[in-house]
Parts: sequence; structure tokens; C-alpha cells
Amino acid sequence: MELLHLRYFVAVAQELNFSTAARKLHMAASPLSRRIKDLEKELGHRLFDRDTHHVTLTPAGTALLPIARDVLEQVDSLRWRLDEVARPRRTTVLLGVPSGIHPDLRARIDALTERVRDRFEVKRWPGRSDRLIDAVRDGRLALTLAHLPVSDPALEQLPVMSERLGAAVPEERFPGRTSVALAELADLPYAAPPPAADNAFFRRLDRQLSDLGVKKRVDLTGATFDGVSEIVSCGLAFTLSMMDPRSPLRKYGLDNIIVLPFSDFDPRLGTGLFWRKDRADGGDLEELAAAAREIFAEPLSA
Repeated sequence: MELLHLRYFVAVAQELNFSTAARKLHMAASPLSRRIKDLEKELGHRLFDRDTHHVTLTPAGTALLPIARDVLEQVDSLRWRLDEVARPRRTTVLLGVPSGIHPDLRARIDALTERVRDRFEVKRWPGRSDRLIDAVRDGRLALTLAHLPVSDPALEQLPVMSERLGAAVPEERFPGRTSVALAELADLPYAAPPPAADNAFFRRLDRQLSDLGVKKRVDLTGATFDGVSEIVSCGLAFTLSMMDPRSPLRKYGLDNIIVLPFSDFDPRLGTGLFWRKDRADGGDLEELAAAAREIFAEPLSA
């Protein structure tokens, strides 16, 4: 088995579409499909159920996905790990960064990087919040930003940012409005943002909306922000988005979509900074954690 086979598998598993995955891999769909079949033959398990309209993971594919991601993450981090060994006087540390972090928060990461530059070389490592937290637990990352909630007594947690969310709706349905009430959205299905399935915050938010009377849902599993924008734009659903237009997560860019604050609901996405307590309290990250506590002492709000 070659690493490329695992990369191909992860790409298809993420997109659940061979053509889209092939474009991202800069190859044709036909050879990609053959590589996946080769991998299935070698493993002795079918990894995907395919028909003319849908691609879904089988139970074997679902089980393989986290294993394949872990293998690829380990391989991709080899260079930085070797650099850390080769340069003992200045330690290279990895700081996890989830997608879409606010530019004000990115500025504080830059400040931390500069503050500790004589002792640590801070490298950023992207990923989903849950996987970044796992990497801090097992020592692959020194510290990480992650979207809340996270609960782990072995980790120290600093709340570093709170971002307000609003309702992304078609402008023609709410002309001239400066806010919207939940009751006004009750007849519109809620379309969860693309990262919702992998994010504990958005799963909890979905339950809150249901408890508050927003019962209808539209299933857009696997859809991108562009896909969600299309159904919001034509009035078939609403979704949630960051209120701050500077947020990279505010990706609903069609002209007739507006983001309105709720008049009777105040959802906020929290971000925290995490590291292992045993590594900070007299451990190898004590100096880094002290600098982080100072730089991130005052939580940001947007």
C-alpha cells in the first residue's frame, strides 16, 4: 500500500464525489476510481458505496478514515519533527489552527510567535478543532486554538475570542431590516453551515434552535458554502453566519444574502487556546505557556 492511496481515499471521503476529489488532486476521475478499487482490493473491504448520483462511506470506510488521517498527519509532520531534533537550542513547536480564525486572533498568534522567537520557533498546523485537541493530548502539538466547547481536565484552557452569529437570509424577504426574530424564521428550514457536522458548537446550536421553535431542517450533507448560499439566496432556507464581515467564516457572498442579528437570540462561537497542564507546569512548555497567558489574557470579541 502506498501513501498516495491513503491520500486518494481521504480526498474522496471528504468530498464524497469522485469528480470533485479528482480536481483537487489534479488528476482525472477515472484513474482515481481505479486507485480506490486497488486499495479496496488490497484491504479486502469495500470502502465506498457508489451509484450514479451518490457516494457514501461504508462501515469499513468510516473506520478507515480516522486511521488514514492519523497516518498522513504523522508523515506530513516528519520534517518539522526532524527539525526540532536537529536544532535543540531553538525548539520548533506546532500550534494548531482551525480554519477560519478571525484576523484579530491571527494577530495575537503573530505576537506570541515574536515574543518567544529566541526560544521557540512556532509553526502553525491546520486542522479541525476536535483533531487538533487530540493532537495536543498525545503531544503532537504543543498548543492549539479550537472552537468551544471542549472539556478535558488534562488541558489548560484560555478563552480567547467570542464571535457573534446572525441569520443569513435572502434580502428581499427582510428588506430594510436591522434584526430578525426566531419566530420569523420558523417557516424556513435551517441549513447547517458546512463545518457543522464536525463541530460540537454547531451541533449544540442546532438543538437550541429546535428547542426555540425552529423545527424544519434541510439536509445538505457534503455541501460547500457555495451550495448553502444558493438555497438561501432563492429563499428555500436560512443559515447562520458570523456577524463580523472581516471573519473568514462569513462565506455567504451572493449579493442578495444579508446577515441579520437576532433580536431574541445571541449565538456566539467561542475559541479557546489549549495546552497540556503537565507540559506547562514545570514542563517543556512552561515559558511558552507563560507568554501565551499574557498575550491572550484579554479575550477578544467580534
